[in-house]
Amino acid sequence: MFQTKEKYERALGVRLNLKPERCSSPKCALTKKPYRPGMHGKGRQGQPSEMKTQLQEKQRLRLTYGLHESAMRRSIGEAMHKRGDTADILLSLLERRLDNVVYRLGFSASRSVGRQLVNHGHICVNGRKVTIPSYRVKKDDVLSIRKESRAHPLLVDLKEAFAKTDTPVWLARDPELMTGTVLSLPKDVPLPFDISLIIDYYSK
Repeated sequence: MFQTKEKYERALGVRLNLKPERCSSPKCALTKKPYRPGMHGKGRQGQPSEMKTQLQEKQRLRLTYGLHESAMRRSIGEAMHKRGDTADILLSLLERRLDNVVYRLGFSASRSVGRQLVNHGHICVNGRKVTIPSYRVKKDDVLSIRKESRAHPLLVDLKEAFAKTDTPVWLARDPELMTGTVLSLPKDVPLPFDISLIIDYYSK
């Protein structure tokens, strides 16, 4: 599964941090094979068309947040129908996903691991177990690790992981209690994507 994801990174030519431990090591697919996958991967690439550029940007966003195409379309549609800047609204919707918040708080090394933790019932929101990765957190929500899950192999070394990671300004983390609090809606979220290209892609 992870090898397939690394092929996506090679195809798009960017690191998406889909497997952090490997991506930051010499084993990273883009380090070992810095060209597109396939028999013609080393061939010369022509100037990409507008459609191809839009598609690649859409794929970058979709794969970064681990969305299926149907979920991506729903998020885009919802963002486009709300008042305000569509790019900011879309990023806010995606950042508020529970699997992403688990990752942002440092409870997991990647969004895919965060999704696994949520699916398996290891994460609680306001004291209640939530098993839906797409669940959207709200202001003042408190995330915690289920007491019975604290000995899980993916969670036993969290305090060490906390020391190596920072949280966004809209989240707060308590390393001793191993909890996280949503202070506000997402803000000051960096825009590594050209959202206008993605919106143009779905507007056709």
